[in-house]
Amino acid sequence: MNASPLTPEALWPRTLAVTRHALETGALQPITTEARTVVEAGATFQVRVLGRVALKERPRPVPAGAAPFNPFAHPEPDLLLGDVAPAHVCLLNKFNVVEHHLLLVTRDFESQDALLTVGDFDALATCLEGLDGLAFYNAGEIAGASQRHKHLQLVSPLGPDALRAPVEALLPALPGPGRVVSAGALPFLHLLVGLGPWTAPAPGARMLAAYQLLRDALGLGDTSPYNLLVTRDWMLLVPRSRAEHLGVNVNALGFAGSLLVRTPEQFDAVATLGPLELLRQVTGLLP
Repeated sequence: MNASPLTPEALWPRTLAVTRHALETGALQPITTEARTVVEAGATFQVRVLGRVALKERPRPVPAGAAPFNPFAHPEPDLLLGDVAPAHVCLLNKFNVVEHHLLLVTRDFESQDALLTVGDFDALATCLEGLDGLAFYNAGEIAGASQRHKHLQLVSPLGPDALRAPVEALLPALPGPGRVVSAGALPFLHLLVGLGPWTAPAPGARMLAAYQLLRDALGLGDTSPYNLLVTRDWMLLVPRSRAEHLGVNVNALGFAGSLLVRTPEQFDAVATLGPLELLRQVTGLLP
């Protein structure tokens, strides 16, 4: 497939074309799940139950002293959408649970627990211009990152009712840029900031300023684990203290309102406990 530089206008058509091609070649290997819902506090949480054991690529043997295999060092050509300025490539998530799951990966290696930069947000702004969906970042292994090579992620609106994320139903009125608030319906440590009109100049710079504001307000260190959710309108940051609870691993999509469990028994445990309490158990402590 053609992997020429991506523009916002080209992103969605190329997503559809590359998805069709990658399914035909077998490069894209969607993970089968059964979609269920749990309604809590006025939000419809999505809980996907694995329909089979998720068979990811087996780790390659690593000789003593060698670095672990990095699938982003040389992305599969059949998964590539193209380059995104200034220093990223966009590709399909090979083992996707939701359709049209995009990865925005730095061309040169950077660590997944490194701070996000204006270059990261400029590239993300290009993608959000082309797809008004939900972007997210898992900062470190505790936050749910499965690869060490820095990558942001973007998915189509998750719904329901055209919401980009189920958690949007629980968010308060958005503050203007430069002001942080918390959502009273979310019983875990977090902060939220509005990004202002998407048509305003330099959305990448505005996202960077919002990100720095949230980090400073929460007192995060340079390598503190956290999850970040971003739309055209708002940004939500959640510090992390644990990777899982009840055996359920939680990444940024969990805080968007979309969880993945391995068995029906895990689904029952989450439904009994409540998704919000599950999320509270893996975040930083409320003051």
